[in-house]
Amino acid sequence: MDRKNIWTSYSREQKEELKEINDKYKHCLDAGKTERECVELSVNMARKAGYRELEEVLASGETLKAGDKVYTVNMNKMLVLFRIGEKPISEGMNILGAHIDSPRIDVKQNPLYENENFAYLDTHYYGGIKKYQWVAQPLALHGVIVKKNGETVKVSIGEAETDPVFVITDLLVHLAQEQLEKKASQVIEGEKLDLLIGNCPIDKADDLQKEEKDAVKKNVMNILKEMYDIEEEDFYSAELEIVPAGKARDCGIDRSMNLSYGQDDRVCAFTSLFAMLDVTDAKRTGCCLLVDKEEIGSVGATGMHSRFFENTVAELIAATEGESELKVRRALRNSKMLSSDVSAAFDPMFAEAFEKRSSAFFANGITFNKFTGSRGKSGSNDANAEYIAALRKTMDDAQVAYQFAELGRVDLGGGGTIAYIMANYGMEVIDSGVAVLNMHAPYEVSSKADVYEAVKGYRAFLCME
Repeated sequence: MDRKNIWTSYSREQKEELKEINDKYKHCLDAGKTERECVELSVNMARKAGYRELEEVLASGETLKAGDKVYTVNMNKMLVLFRIGEKPISEGMNILGAHIDSPRIDVKQNPLYENENFAYLDTHYYGGIKKYQWVAQPLALHGVIVKKNGETVKVSIGEAETDPVFVITDLLVHLAQEQLEKKASQVIEGEKLDLLIGNCPIDKADDLQKEEKDAVKKNVMNILKEMYDIEEEDFYSAELEIVPAGKARDCGIDRSMNLSYGQDDRVCAFTSLFAMLDVTDAKRTGCCLLVDKEEIGSVGATGMHSRFFENTVAELIAATEGESELKVRRALRNSKMLSSDVSAAFDPMFAEAFEKRSSAFFANGITFNKFTGSRGKSGSNDANAEYIAALRKTMDDAQVAYQFAELGRVDLGGGGTIAYIMANYGMEVIDSGVAVLNMHAPYEVSSKADVYEAVKGYRAFLCME
């Protein structure tokens, strides 16, 4: 089957819409570098589009009707939006699912220490990363610190032009002969990923003669106290993430690509959100589900393995059709879903890792993956051929460019999404998404054309009957 670079098919009007969508997408990447930031941003966008908090609606005793738009948040790190359709929810929903967590480095709960007049934050990495990619580059600190009195302090250092940035150090090449003999997985060890945050000791009092112990660490705490009014013990109840500093940028002399941190999987999350907010009329109930913890197995209270989504659907059924466990089961069983996550784009620099005929290519549209999993498709969701045929018709009717792919050569491994979890309900679900280069690296690359086609495809899916 011939592959066509879809840039050549766009009209001037389509190129203008493409630019508008990608500019909005880059803004979202800048504003949403953590799960909490993504949820806060998405809620603000949803409320501007007329969505109301489900809990408020239920508390008022209202029943929900066709056209109503609601959302609910789980622990500030998971979000689900619904637009009630004309058909009963028990007849099924059209669900767009994606995850908003990304590989990164996390700050430990007792992190601050001093070593040879350097102050560090002790860390551990989150998700699958190549550790050596995170050294010797500017990093920012994002997250929250919750004090014992319940006050939540938002932290963001390293993004404004006037902010300092941080770094994880690497060994200079002149002394790195032994280091360079190591396997890539061992060049930088996990325990050496600590964040350098200071070198200046606390000012001595005029009457202080003796040398201050851990003077650099104390100076760091003084600065944090001044900035955020926190004590060192407040790190115990903090969620702080270390991410690349700086904004999303156009990539390529032709500005055809996006370069940014966190596009796995926010490229699918934000395009799903855009489509959800765009669609105003559909017969089936539309749903946009943005989840946490996918990079570590979808576990925990904010991951897809939790019962949050199922419980929310039960509340929705109760507010539309009356309480019925059976109707909840029917709603989930009769639903259709696009489990959207990034695909590995074919990279000619590493062609040996791919099977070209089954690879996703830049500027070829939204990607569908019938198979996921690894090697013999362990952990795979295998979408039904009948469902795929219906999706093909939907995309063709809406003039959406799409492609089918698998992740790399069979014996090299693979990956998966939340699809297999949702498939447990018996619903029709397929993996879909956007092809990216540098997946799981600090800076990933996407095609602006594929971002545009993803929004078009998700709009068409939400209107699918």
